[in-house]
Amino acid sequence: MISAVATAPSAAVRTHPAPPPPPSTIEESGLHPDTLAQLLLKTLIAGEASGTGLADRLRLPYAVLEALVQHARVEKLVEVRGATGAGTAGYRYALTDLGRDRATQFLDVCRYIGPAPVPLAQYNAYVRACMSARPYLDRTRLARGFEHLVVNKPMLDQLGPAVNSGKSLFLYGAPGNGKTVIAEGIGHAIGDDIHMPHAIDVDGQIITMYDPVSHQRTGSDAAGGSVIASAVHDRRWQSIRRPIVVVGGELTLEMLDLTFNPIAKFYEAPIQLKANGGVFVVDDFGRQRIPPRDLLNRWIVPLESRVDFLTLHTGRKFEVPFNVLIVFATNLEPASLADEAFLRRIPYKIVAKNPTVEEYCRIFELNCRKRGLPFDPVMVEYLNRKYYQPRRLQMRACHPRDLIEQVVDMCRYQEREPVITRDLLDAACASYFLEEAESQGAPS
Repeated sequence: MISAVATAPSAAVRTHPAPPPPPSTIEESGLHPDTLAQLLLKTLIAGEASGTGLADRLRLPYAVLEALVQHARVEKLVEVRGATGAGTAGYRYALTDLGRDRATQFLDVCRYIGPAPVPLAQYNAYVRACMSARPYLDRTRLARGFEHLVVNKPMLDQLGPAVNSGKSLFLYGAPGNGKTVIAEGIGHAIGDDIHMPHAIDVDGQIITMYDPVSHQRTGSDAAGGSVIASAVHDRRWQSIRRPIVVVGGELTLEMLDLTFNPIAKFYEAPIQLKANGGVFVVDDFGRQRIPPRDLLNRWIVPLESRVDFLTLHTGRKFEVPFNVLIVFATNLEPASLADEAFLRRIPYKIVAKNPTVEEYCRIFELNCRKRGLPFDPVMVEYLNRKYYQPRRLQMRACHPRDLIEQVVDMCRYQEREPVITRDLLDAACASYFLEEAESQGAPS
């Protein structure tokens, strides 16, 4: 059906709107002056920094911070220790004893130090603009997202309308046929990159958004550190690859809500918010520690209204646009996991079928190419004749990769050049397939 060969997909067309331009005043930043003043003092508690250094750390033009720095000097919270360039942007600033005491008080309230947050209203406006500008995929563009895989045309023709709907879908079928890889291919096909704020501000509360684990940075912030050369866009927004967030059996309801750190006193965004603009894959759905019904009930409102509601520990509830394509990947029947009311909200249920012999051969060839091994179709014919047909084993898309990796491991152990032979395939099959697997399918 599909191959799990991971190679870089070709560049996709840019489809997202640009983030806001850099603010030139505190008012344009959308933040309260006190919020920026506190963040500035907390940033200096680590040591002295120049004006341009402060601007770089807070991802704001120095023109926005200059008045705050000068006010802190008047209040004797900050002093000048020297100069590294022309103008006040080149001064080296450090906290006074009074300023250090004040910064410590601010840290007791919130220990967030980093790029200045983006106001919630600005974030919501950007996500809604992305939703409005989202283009439809055609066959060519969808196929480009799967060009590093082996996917048959009927499967692509089912995936295309499902992705264009912007709704969620079930991918189900036997294990080992690449449901997770299909979901990742969808993310590659939708677009190349979007922008994500490092953090957002909700009534003075900080919620971190950018996550190096879930997000892959793109672009460069090199132009933003200069007083002369201004950034093209607001540097509080980070350019990232369209997110593809995958969760499995570890998923809990708590992970879908804001996480408040009682020590740091700021929030971490829930995983579906980190996936906004991309794909959120619930892998092995039905095997989580919580009942599927509870998890599905959490998604009913967002799937219907495309809006999610989150709650701060203060009780303040706010909404964010729900611009996520949720993919439920499971080897269980959808009807056994959800009732009719929920399945109605997921109109696309697509089965990941076993590969045909021809597709199996192409997957085998791709994996050989990835490993730098010569490919001989006779080896696939040998496997089919000696193992799959006599034992009535079902072919899975993961089998070529797993068998080839075992062959390579054995060659390394035997201190020989990796090569695929019948003897090595026999040894790999002996440890991979269970003897009692006849008519039951192979493990994956």
